[in-house]
Amino acid sequence: MANILAIDDEPAIRSLLSAILEKDGHSVCTAESADEALKLDLSRFDLVLCDVMMPGTDGFAFVASVRDNIDCPIVFLTAKSEENDAVTGLSVGGDDYIRKPFGAAELRAKVAAHLRRERREHHAALSFESIRIDLAAKQLYVQDVAVKLTKFEYEICEHLAKHPGQVFSKAQILEAVAGWDTQSDAATVAVHVGNARAKLKAAGASPIETVWGIGYKWTR
Repeated sequence: MANILAIDDEPAIRSLLSAILEKDGHSVCTAESADEALKLDLSRFDLVLCDVMMPGTDGFAFVASVRDNIDCPIVFLTAKSEENDAVTGLSVGGDDYIRKPFGAAELRAKVAAHLRRERREHHAALSFESIRIDLAAKQLYVQDVAVKLTKFEYEICEHLAKHPGQVFSKAQILEAVAGWDTQSDAATVAVHVGNARAKLKAAGASPIETVWGIGYKWTR
């Protein structure tokens, strides 16, 4: 059972999310706005579902303001269809998105996939010159300083680092990180890679190399 926060200004959507997820044994807390959610202890949640368009603080601003303080998966709920909106959500710290209207099966599968990845056990560490990846803590360090990556960004780095020098396509990375049943587009991998690269570069490392026309590889 997981503790899940669902933020949406529509009562019907909140009720639907609660009904679907509680059938799987999860505990669901709902908030009708980002401003209401900010009053909660966000550290107690295992996953956050967040609407984008809400009165007051919108979903993007909410996630941008809390991402440095919470490390659970954040999945956006959005009725918008433009690709740029998905990109914006990922760039501010979201791990994934579900487009409205969504089906119960899609919602349950996506939530289960993110929770499953959170609960995987790891028992070692990877080291590459200035970079160290603690697989147990799921944390990447550059020069012993922790780099604040989102869950999706970290999982991409971990996957590539476990196979240094091997080239993976966006589709292969998405399947390895999110599972074959994910509803996300492989194109979003490029957004996550770009975000991870920017954070790693700011910390003084550039381990992810683009292999044009194919994908990405970990160089060291």
